[in-house]
Amino acid sequence: MTKAEQQKLWENRIAEYRASGQKAKEWCAAHNVTPRQLWYWLRKFRNQNSPSHTRSTRWLPVELSEQPPAEQDDGSLLIRIGQAGIEVKPGFNPELLSQVIRVLVALC
Repeated sequence: MTKAEQQKLWENRIAEYRASGQKAKEWCAAHNVTPRQLWYWLRKFRNQNSPSHTRSTRWLPVELSEQPPAEQDDGSLLIRIGQAGIEVKPGFNPELLSQVIRVLVALC
């Protein structure tokens, strides 16, 4: 039996178990399944349906540009908004940067 076939089999078994209203031990005895198998597959399907598995991936565009490597790393940062670029160096004035960015965002 392939992995996909086994998973489908257990999806059906779990659906039957849940619909039966029986206790796990009773249902397992009637279906020739061990409770350990049932608990394993219940846990496996619960983990597959957790939010981390059902969350969709969202891709964002990234643009890379060829720039020569800096001669020395002085801790500066280059910010691009539209066609404008701002180089921020250590010790910058945060209020001035905020004002410049607001203007650029409004213009671009």
